[in-house]
Amino acid sequence: MQIPGHIDPVTTGTVPLRGGNRVDLVGLTREGIRSALEDAGLDAKAAKLRSKQIWHWIYHRGVTEFDAMTDIAKAMRPWLTERFIVGRPTVVTAQVSTDGTRKWLLAAADGQEYEMVFIPDADRGTLCVSSQVGCTLNCRFCHTGTMRLVRNLSAGEIVGQVLLARDVLGEWPKGTMASTADVDDEDDDAGHYTADGRMLTNIVMMGMGEPLYNFDEVKGALKIVMDGDGLALSKRRITLSTSGVVPMMARAGEEIGVNLAVSLHAVNKEIRDEIVPLNRKYGIEELLAACAAYPGANNARRITFEYVMLKDKNDSDADARELVRLIKQYKLPAKVNLIPFNPWPGAIYECSSPERVRAFSNIIFESGISAPIRTPRGRDIMAACGQLKSAATKPSRAELDRIAEEKQAALG
Repeated sequence: MQIPGHIDPVTTGTVPLRGGNRVDLVGLTREGIRSALEDAGLDAKAAKLRSKQIWHWIYHRGVTEFDAMTDIAKAMRPWLTERFIVGRPTVVTAQVSTDGTRKWLLAAADGQEYEMVFIPDADRGTLCVSSQVGCTLNCRFCHTGTMRLVRNLSAGEIVGQVLLARDVLGEWPKGTMASTADVDDEDDDAGHYTADGRMLTNIVMMGMGEPLYNFDEVKGALKIVMDGDGLALSKRRITLSTSGVVPMMARAGEEIGVNLAVSLHAVNKEIRDEIVPLNRKYGIEELLAACAAYPGANNARRITFEYVMLKDKNDSDADARELVRLIKQYKLPAKVNLIPFNPWPGAIYECSSPERVRAFSNIIFESGISAPIRTPRGRDIMAACGQLKSAATKPSRAELDRIAEEKQAALG
């Protein structure tokens, strides 16, 4: 679909399949799986039954081989294996920070690379998921913003990140489904079916890319993630972050319904134009009006404003008071996440001092608005907020400037 304005999304395109001519079922809806089975020669009744079974094995049990799908007749499993695959991204590198944060550099079937991050906490585990290879925007504090947008990730590539994380964390249920298995396929030695506790409790669409410039694929992926018969993650545990693609925000609320986070980062036009150039297209007032109209936002489901703290740029007491004024003017059910700037090679900004960040936070808290300071995680492996970037290319400063100019020209 086309996004209103000068910046249009790059189409997802045709991605080569890992299985050669075989169809990857990850990312397909139930109806999509059923259609694929029918196209391969199954009759409608059999395709309907098998699609339900395969869906369960892919998204509830995490199985990647048809031979492990024990309620599908043994004679049929080779037929499925010849025609279909249950794919995963290829792990290029995997890193673990001293604070327990994990980062994976992943490769798609066409060789394009993107990253995902898992952040463990005492009471939750958050997976930061990418939606694009590169990014169409040019937020000046963000390492990903120095990359050209190569292409959108498909729904399968987005869901595949969640599946891979569950693989690595060992969070799929164990045992058999004896009550539903074909009699001749039951495995009496596999133990009883159990649903283990999980470390991965939350998903944030805050990795590489602008999710609302890949709306259809992100929507399709999150619908699968939220499906009660599969991954079954509540929409209250999923947050979509946008730099402010105003025309798509209401649709995101109506059609996806997850929590909204907005990369605000400044409270006046001059500074936000500089650090979030999309502001020149959709200004602060237009953005905050869209936040006020976001479907489902209330005091129980507040909008999160992300605010990276940049020394002598957006961190004054006056900036904090203006942020409070704007939130109250638009009557927004909101909280503010203050993010100490995470440095990266070539960055032109510095992080505000801890004392300045605390003073900024205190002003907002004193007004009755929550403003927690995010503890930087994964800095030592370049996994912190704003640091994600494929290492496949290392452009020069001149090339980075050219990329920035191209993106700015696209904004109009």
